[in-house]
Amino acid sequence: MYEKTAQATIAEGESPTRDEMILESLPQVKLIASRIHDKLPESVVLDDLISAGVLGLIDAVDHFDPTLKIKLKTYAEYKIRGAILDSLRSLDWAPRNKRRKSKMIEAAISDLEKNLERTPGEDEVAEHLKISLKEYRKWLVEIRGINLAPMEQSTGDGETTDVLRFASGKDDEWPSVQFERSELKRLVANTIERLPEVERTIITLYYRKEFTLRQIAKVVSLHETRVSQLKSQAILRMRSAIKARWPK
Repeated sequence: MYEKTAQATIAEGESPTRDEMILESLPQVKLIASRIHDKLPESVVLDDLISAGVLGLIDAVDHFDPTLKIKLKTYAEYKIRGAILDSLRSLDWAPRNKRRKSKMIEAAISDLEKNLERTPGEDEVAEHLKISLKEYRKWLVEIRGINLAPMEQSTGDGETTDVLRFASGKDDEWPSVQFERSELKRLVANTIERLPEVERTIITLYYRKEFTLRQIAKVVSLHETRVSQLKSQAILRMRSAIKARWPK
């Protein structure tokens, strides 16, 4: 039996039903869940992420207001990602020692930037942590999964915000909100510009161009494992810089 898609319904001048909107957006859930899953340990089941994402999609459809002239795809992505990340937080899958290492590296980078008044190198971070460069790079690989949402932070009400992706809402027309968003974008852009060239390239290709680590490795002529290390380090540099300059 032929079933119209939501897009076909809209094209005919009709309003799509709730079920049509959900069915039309299901591929988006799988895509977002797969991208997040690629950054996680093998123990995390993709189907679990998809299930959480579907709940986020349903919530997006139920609260979607087309009069705001916002695309459902944009609003749904925000909700889907937030639901998946909330489900991961509830699992608390990251071992405590990995979280501890991540915080130690972030703190070391922050301390060195204050003392040196410049971006510290890997050898300097390793020395500050009193470990070898080889061990430091091993740490970067170990904490890779913890940085699945480097720029996403909880708002305290169950939602998440992503400083690299901004979703519109009713309050967006407030001058204070527009100013804050503009300043945050500027801060993120400046932070990325301050990264060492290879880390800046990796972050740009990974988050803006959505390259895989394997593709990036070919571009920068480095091993995929090395690219993963540098990405983790870049994320921690950015976290440290933004945390120091942006009010909690």
